[in-house]
Amino acid sequence: MIVKTYEFSIVASGLSPAAEDFTDRFFNAGCDDAAIAFQKGHIVLDFAREAESIGDAIASAVAAVESAGAKVERIEPDPLVNLSDIAARCGLTRAALTQYAKGQRSRDFPAPSVRVTSDSPLWDWATVARWLYAQQKLSREAAVEAEAVRLANTALAAGDRPLAAPLAQRLRAYEQTLEAA
Repeated sequence: MIVKTYEFSIVASGLSPAAEDFTDRFFNAGCDDAAIAFQKGHIVLDFAREAESIGDAIASAVAAVESAGAKVERIEPDPLVNLSDIAARCGLTRAALTQYAKGQRSRDFPAPSVRVTSDSPLWDWATVARWLYAQQKLSREAAVEAEAVRLANTALAAGDRPLAAPLAQRLRAYEQTLEAA
């Protein structure tokens, strides 16, 4: 299998950045491939992790962060996106995405998941990524990575530990549905 570098962030809590061994704890736990910051009361670790799959990368990073003593809150990039975020992630223009969302280019663009205001809807990135993949506007790999973040966050919320096995199983099932589509 080919090893690739996957980039994502882990937002965590539970450790004081004022502690003398704050960064050493993460480094010694296996987070030597992450930039560590403390923002708005949260520990943010920006990973560039080499692994055979996005699922392996996320699961091993979560295990390392937890072994350092931190509580993993979520994986990012943020799963809720606006049209500008979608455009940036897929390489289409915001104008094109606006036309998709309004049904001018396609009638089956996913519905927003959240409406902050009537002018500021937010979409679930994994749902949009799957749709973009089906329209041949996004790579299979990008669609799988979007779903991996969603599945990892769902597993974290459910308390599934260790994360590797359930995440790998769910990603295999997702990849099979992509192939069938």
